[in-house]
Amino acid sequence: MQYTISDIAGMINARWVQQGATGSVAHLLIDSRKLLFPPTTLFFALVTASRDGHQFIGKLYQQGVRHFVVSEKQDFTSFPEADFLLVADTLKALQLLASRHRSNFSIPVIGITGSNGKTTVKEWLHQLLEPDRQVIRSPRSYNSQIGVPLSVWLMEPQHELAVFEAGISRCGEMDALEAIIRPTIGIFTNLGSAHNEGFASMEEKLQEKWKLFAHADIVIYKRDAGLVDEMIARRGAISPALFGWSFDGDGDMVVQVSAKQETHTLCQVLTAGDRFELKIPFTDEASIENALTCCATLVYLGMPADTIQSRIGQLHRMAMRLELKEGINQCSVINDSYSADLSSLAIALDFLSQQQQHIHKTVILSDIPEAGLSPAELYERIGALLKHHGVGRLLAIGPVISEYQQVIEKYGLPVVSFLSTENFLQHFDELSFQDETILVKGARRFGFEAISAQLEMQVHQTVMEINLNAMLNNLRQYQQLLQGGTRLMAMVKAFSYGSGSFEIANLLQFHGVDYLAVAYTDEGVALRKAGIHLPILVMNADPAGFDALVSNNLEPVIYSLRLYRRFEAFIRQEGIPLYPVHLEMETGMNRLGFSRQDIPELLQLLPGAVFKVQSVFSHLAASEDPAQDGFTREQAGRFQEYCDQIAGILPYPFLRHIENTAAIFRHPQWQFDMVRLGIGLYGMDAAASGKLRLEEVSTLKTTIAQIKSLEPGESVGYGRRGKITEPTVTATVRIGYADGYPRILGNGRGKMLVANHLAPVIGSICMDMTMIDITGIPGVKEGDEVVVFGRELSVNAVAEWAGTIPYEMLTGISQRVKRIYYQD
Repeated sequence: MQYTISDIAGMINARWVQQGATGSVAHLLIDSRKLLFPPTTLFFALVTASRDGHQFIGKLYQQGVRHFVVSEKQDFTSFPEADFLLVADTLKALQLLASRHRSNFSIPVIGITGSNGKTTVKEWLHQLLEPDRQVIRSPRSYNSQIGVPLSVWLMEPQHELAVFEAGISRCGEMDALEAIIRPTIGIFTNLGSAHNEGFASMEEKLQEKWKLFAHADIVIYKRDAGLVDEMIARRGAISPALFGWSFDGDGDMVVQVSAKQETHTLCQVLTAGDRFELKIPFTDEASIENALTCCATLVYLGMPADTIQSRIGQLHRMAMRLELKEGINQCSVINDSYSADLSSLAIALDFLSQQQQHIHKTVILSDIPEAGLSPAELYERIGALLKHHGVGRLLAIGPVISEYQQVIEKYGLPVVSFLSTENFLQHFDELSFQDETILVKGARRFGFEAISAQLEMQVHQTVMEINLNAMLNNLRQYQQLLQGGTRLMAMVKAFSYGSGSFEIANLLQFHGVDYLAVAYTDEGVALRKAGIHLPILVMNADPAGFDALVSNNLEPVIYSLRLYRRFEAFIRQEGIPLYPVHLEMETGMNRLGFSRQDIPELLQLLPGAVFKVQSVFSHLAASEDPAQDGFTREQAGRFQEYCDQIAGILPYPFLRHIENTAAIFRHPQWQFDMVRLGIGLYGMDAAASGKLRLEEVSTLKTTIAQIKSLEPGESVGYGRRGKITEPTVTATVRIGYADGYPRILGNGRGKMLVANHLAPVIGSICMDMTMIDITGIPGVKEGDEVVVFGRELSVNAVAEWAGTIPYEMLTGISQRVKRIYYQD
């Protein structure tokens, strides 16, 4: 659907302060980096704690955008052809527009909320219902205050059913989402502990989530004999109607689990009008419940039992995240083959653009079963998307995309087409993958798992998973603490605290960090080779690396008179004027830096320097400790004194920074011009405030190699230190001290998470293996996943068991442990 700018002005109650270009609006934009169709795009200048969308109006105007919704008056004469709609709050205007758009549709709309399983249920319902109806759904997990309106805007006249998910993290958020989605059918997945910090109690959280169903005709839910049932009992006959399913013989749909096999679960399903057997292709409780929630929805919608049986049996586990892995021949592989539609392709291409470690980009794409668009229009849009994101080669798989190959080639993109995945694999060796980033994106029926297996490096079964969404959340948490105009330097030294190098730097660069800092020159060189163009500060520049440092435009820290003279001599010899450097001042850390007695000579040297002082900084020794606040004030005072002296003799301004992660929260008065964010990016609250909604970024996982049943008198490991005194079941897992798991965690000191149970280490830790005691943990088998640390088992706890700090745990994980980067 398209609207005129006059339509939209009325829909959002805006003041049309400048009338410019005529034309219609089909696309909404909130991120200037994701512009695709300028003439039909309406840009909402959202204002957040870390970003003001108004600053991107000029750039977008130059790129052809002519329609803007703003909350601040502009110099409209600079944009004579543009339409400007003025509102009090651009986010509320975006939500109101989506709500008004939604009101044009009378189709069934399913709204899903709950603590867990929302995205899985949404994707499975799409898979189950798509054969019969044209279904629109939220892209990925677009369930936020911004994601929901962007999802609902995708509704078109040809759609026959919509499925949207709604996620909240605090009271007061669901009212806005309910007004946008306005579901006719509600689904409540479950009530769990996710985002508990935003609510006073579980009851309050349940009440807030239930608001999504205020105008629904029916709510489908699992009877839980707990808070949900208690709340429903208190409400009595208050609408909406209810469709409850349960395992306990009471409900509109009753389920009896008759058998669990190795790969599936057999159930008997009893409804008011039928009884049938259901084969669910999963054995874990979460997947079983999600599948049964979908089954209950199909029963309510009147789908025949034999169709439900057939389709539920074909469900597959959803890999609901983009994963970046190391590939063959120095390639990087982005695996996103769990869904194929235009919206998710755009998201995947954004992720591809964010990763800049390779110049060349290849996309492997299957037919897209996009309901409501002609193939010509669909592949026309795909061609524009691929061109916009700088894709250099398309490998097209499927009969339809092959037929419309020429439509895509009009955009100057080489296309090689294959009728099937099998045909592609037969020609795999001829395709020459080398030093490039490859996006694998296909509809499920094409079986792209086989392509990913060919492209990805075979890895040690111990892996470190890096959640890029969590890192972005942490970045935003700290950005919200910054005073106006304060810049942010991100510390990516030490392999980004064990999380990787260019992958993390790419994310930070894409999301507006001002500076990066590394420990050594070679780390900075690697980032430059990976396409990082941000300013990079080198903490420990060595004279032997001056040439590489300058060749790669890296900015050294000068911390002593000796280093000052060495670098100045090198710069004079190279004939490079005004090369940027950073001066480190000693204020109490007593590690590196110009001390008080160096200051007079430094002040004499600086006026004649051939380089330019980019910043002056120092390190706080104990900013996290309230008992040391007096010393921290002394450090800040000394730093201010040194900066004032240097400012008095330099004819130009420079940046000042002294605050680290903990100080950003505890001492906002000393943010100066820039702050340095380190461990907080990775989810560690260095200030121990408990007030920041940080998420741990890294999850270290391994697998069980072998399970043994041991009897009293036997022993485990070197030195026979693991003594068996009663019947014991042990699991040998694929991680050891060569992977960075400390030996001190042996003999019961450390624990790992197996099937949501803590299993203590038994015996001494070996170089490549560790044994754990899994006695009494049900259902464990060889090959199962084991969490060493992560969201469920905090690295803080593991570090405490090891008598160390999270920094050491994270940076100590060996680089032979492969990193997998993913984005939900």
